Amino acid sequence: MLFARLLPVFLLAASTLSARQKPADIHFTVDAQRPGSAYFHVTMICENTGKDALRVKLPAWTPGYYWLINYAKNVVNFRAQSAAGKDLRWEKTNKNTWSIAGKGPITISYDVYARTQSVADAWLDSTFAYLPPASLLMHPEGALSKASTVKMLLPSSWKSSFTGLEPVKGQSHTYYAQDFDELYDCPLLLGNQYATQTDIGGRQHRLVLQDTAGIDVPSFFADLQKMIRSANELMGAVPYKHYTFLIMGDGRGGLEHRNSTAVFSGGPYGRQNMAAYKRWLNFLTHEYFHLYNIKAIRPVALGPFDYDKENLTHMLWVSEGFTVYYEYLILNRAGLLTRQDVYDMLRGSITNYENSPGHLFQSATASSFDTWLHFFNRNAHTANTTISYYDKGCALGLLLDLKIRHETGNRRSLDNVMRQLYQEFYITKRRGFTDDEFRHVCETVAGCKLSEIFEVYATTTEPVDYTKYLAYAGISVDLTPGKPFPLVFGRSGHERPFTFRDMPGMDSLQRAINRSWVVD
Repeated sequence: MLFARLLPVFLLAASTLSARQKPADIHFTVDAQRPGSAYFHVTMICENTGKDALRVKLPAWTPGYYWLINYAKNVVNFRAQSAAGKDLRWEKTNKNTWSIAGKGPITISYDVYARTQSVADAWLDSTFAYLPPASLLMHPEGALSKASTVKMLLPSSWKSSFTGLEPVKGQSHTYYAQDFDELYDCPLLLGNQYATQTDIGGRQHRLVLQDTAGIDVPSFFADLQKMIRSANELMGAVPYKHYTFLIMGDGRGGLEHRNSTAVFSGGPYGRQNMAAYKRWLNFLTHEYFHLYNIKAIRPVALGPFDYDKENLTHMLWVSEGFTVYYEYLILNRAGLLTRQDVYDMLRGSITNYENSPGHLFQSATASSFDTWLHFFNRNAHTANTTISYYDKGCALGLLLDLKIRHETGNRRSLDNVMRQLYQEFYITKRRGFTDDEFRHVCETVAGCKLSEIFEVYATTTEPVDYTKYLAYAGISVDLTPGKPFPLVFGRSGHERPFTFRDMPGMDSLQRAINRSWVVD
């Protein structure tokens, strides 16, 4: 039954701001009390102590969604006032910057249109509200390090607000962010959602569902817990105090965050169709594992962010593609995918890449760099000449994992690479890695040069020798040519099935790699 059980809003977070948290300099109030209007009313209070005008900016994009959404297009009724209530002069100086003539405390107010249903856009209707903060909360120029509070005003019939932000003691539906990077990374979900929680390793995990219809919640949540434990065991660390799954209805995609994920999806949540259910678990595992691989372990270009323009990197084949690869392994180690499931899913990723005409034209690194141009701008040209870094990155993760296992006598694997990246760059150096640093870690763990993978398969369109790499794990692959691709600029290829099978008569190393890589 919908809204069967509600939890207290602040159940998973600390009950008070700790002494280590700096005082908030900026205070937001977001009014959602007129959901039928499709507009949030935002009030922002901050102080201008400088000599120049106060300039406030709204991000042009939100991290994890590699597309310039240009949120400023949804802003209307902008207004600025002094502490005495006097209207202040302002002008818009570029597409997402407002310059205000005034000193001292300034109150800024504006309305934001909120009727685009995706994980990157604000939504407000009579049933719920969803707020990616980058889509509606401005920051003073040059002040991303400032702390802030956000107070939500809900319709009287709504009882709940959920987010990864910490609550402010004694103030309902009010949250604290230590800086704007944290604020923009924590979406909020408002309404009358169902929520349940559990403790895993001393950390609280919360499942929030917009609708429970057709869902066996205990079974579904139990599977999520198995996945979480599997991912935590893989990495040997947990970089959050609490974690929240925000699962809404039909819509567009999922988006990862440091201690939460937001997903628009109609499921399937039930075991009646196991193939579809496993794909659904893959989806959630992908978003969850991103808290390690892109939020903690990240290319140097992806944080700290420039919220005004594209943040370009050649490494999304690692950040996204390896996450695809690990969603399969994590669920297999959790007992939620069989060996054959993993083979079938890897086959699907490789087939998607190899049987796409674009693999003749675009490398994994080029696909990563150009995603801002192509990912959300599909047409016949891009369909024929581009690839998915999700698919090729998954294939390269597979090759790299098996190569490391083979070269080290199965003593090390890609798992060791991920753990070393986490400890060296996220924990110790507290920054992202460069392209060369990533390769160096891989080669250090492998104990050998990995030129073929990095200089050929990642950066060119040369054919991949799957037979050689899969043989390291005692796996044969069917590469029988099938029907031809359509001709594209005079180039063509033939579709292939990429069916995986365990070889008979594996040697001892092949057998050891096979059984430790994907478990029965």
